[in-house]
Amino acid sequence: MNTSSNEAIDQASIPDANDQSSKPKVLEPQFVIPFILVASLFPLWGFANDITNPLVKAFKDIFMISNAQSSLVQFAFYLGYGVMAIPAAIFIRRFSYKSGILLGLGLYTTGALLFLPASIYMEFNYFLAALWILTCGLALLETTANPYVLSMGHPDTSTQRLNLAQAFNPIGSLTGMFIASSYILGELKVEAFRLKEKAAHPEYANMLPSEVDGKLTQAIHDFSVSDPAAHQAMQAADLVTVRGPYIAIAAVVAVLFVIFLFNKLPKTISNDHPLTKKELKETFGRLIANKCYIEGVIAQAFYVGAQIMCWTFVIHYGMTSVGLTAAEAQQYNMVAMGVFLASRFICTFLLGFIRPGQLLMVLAAGGFTLSLGTIFLGGFPGLYCLIGISICMSLMFPTIYGIALKGMGDDASLASAGLVMAIVGGALMPPLQASMIDAAPIIEGIPSVQTSFVLPLICFVVICIFGYRAHNKYNI
Repeated sequence: MNTSSNEAIDQASIPDANDQSSKPKVLEPQFVIPFILVASLFPLWGFANDITNPLVKAFKDIFMISNAQSSLVQFAFYLGYGVMAIPAAIFIRRFSYKSGILLGLGLYTTGALLFLPASIYMEFNYFLAALWILTCGLALLETTANPYVLSMGHPDTSTQRLNLAQAFNPIGSLTGMFIASSYILGELKVEAFRLKEKAAHPEYANMLPSEVDGKLTQAIHDFSVSDPAAHQAMQAADLVTVRGPYIAIAAVVAVLFVIFLFNKLPKTISNDHPLTKKELKETFGRLIANKCYIEGVIAQAFYVGAQIMCWTFVIHYGMTSVGLTAAEAQQYNMVAMGVFLASRFICTFLLGFIRPGQLLMVLAAGGFTLSLGTIFLGGFPGLYCLIGISICMSLMFPTIYGIALKGMGDDASLASAGLVMAIVGGALMPPLQASMIDAAPIIEGIPSVQTSFVLPLICFVVICIFGYRAHNKYNI
C-alpha cells in the first residue's frame, strides 16, 4: 500500500483515542480558507443534479416521448461520470488538485452554454450531448474535491470533514429544485395545456390519477396532429424556458473559475513524479485487492442509483399516484431535499459518537422499510414514505466514500475515481425504473409507478450489507 505524509505521522504524535483534549481537529486553521473555497464547489453538482431531475418529466411532455426515452436525460447526465472519472484522476496526479478544479469548471460552463444551440435547433439529442459535457466537468470536480477535502487534515477526522463539506451540497440541490419548480415546471406551456385540458373534463375527477395522466398525454399528442404549427410554437417556448437557468449557472461557474484561477491552494499530494504505466498498473492492482474499497464502489453505485430514482420519479409518483401537477409534485421533492439537508448535519454530528459503518447500516435499513411503504401504501402516505427515504440517504454518499478511501494515502486520487465512476449507477438504474413504469405493474392492483420502487428497495439491501461488513469485518 502506498503511504502519504498523512500516514507517515510519528506514532508518538497521534493523539490518544481516550484523551478528548488531544483529539484531532476536523479542520486545522491553515486549511480553513482552502476548505471554504473547495466546499463552495459542492453546491454546484447538487444544483446540476436537481435542476436536471425534473427535465425527465418535462422533456417527456415537450418532445412527446416515453418514460424510458425521457430517462435518457439521466443516462447522459451520469454517463459523464463513468467516462471521465479515471482520466480525471490521472490528470490530477499529473498536474494538481487546482488544475482539476479549473478544467472541471471550464467543462461545466461549456456544457451549460450548449443549452442555447440545443434549444434553437429543438433537438432532444443535442440536450443530451450538452448534459454529458456538463457532467464530464462535474466528474472532474467531484474526483478532485472529495479526496482534496479528505486530505485537509488528520486521517481520523477525514470522514467527518467530508460530511461537513457534503453538507453544503443540498444547498445547491434546494436551489436547483426551487428554480426547476418556479421557473421551469411552473412556466411550461405544456403544463398549462394539461391543466386546461383537465379543467375541460370534469369527469377526470372520478378517475385514478394514473388514468388521467394517460389521457392528458394523449391530448397533447392529438394537439400536435391537429395543429402542428401551434404545437411547435409551444415546444419552442418551453425549450427557451428550460435553457434559461443553465445559461445563468454558466455565468456563476465562470466567476468561480476566475476566483480559483487567482487563488493559491495548498498541495496535499505530490505531483513531482506523475504515475508511470507500471505505477498505474500497480496502483490499480492494490485497489482491486482491497476488498473494502471494491465493496464500497459497488455500494456507491447502488446508492447513487437509489438516490436518483427516488428524486427523479417523485414527480411521476405525485402525478400518477396522488394526482398532483408537476409543479406541485416538485414542491414535495423540495421538502425531501430539506429533510435531507437537516439529516446531513444531524448525521455528521452523530458520527462523532457512532462508527460510520454502524450508522450506515441502520439508515440503509430505514431506507428499505420506507421503500416498502412507498410501494404498498400509495397516495399521500406512500408519498410521505418516499420523502422520508431522503432522511436515510443523507449520510450515505460521503460515508461510503470515507469508508472506502480510509488509509489510501497517495492512492486516494485514483481510488476516488472509482467511487466517482460508481455514480454511473445513476445512468443505468433510472432507465430501468422508467421501463417498469411504462410496463404493466409487477404486483397486481398496484400502479406500476409504485411497484417500480422495488429497485431502490434492492439498492438499500446492498448498502445495508456494506454497512454491516464495514462495521463488523473492517472495523470502520
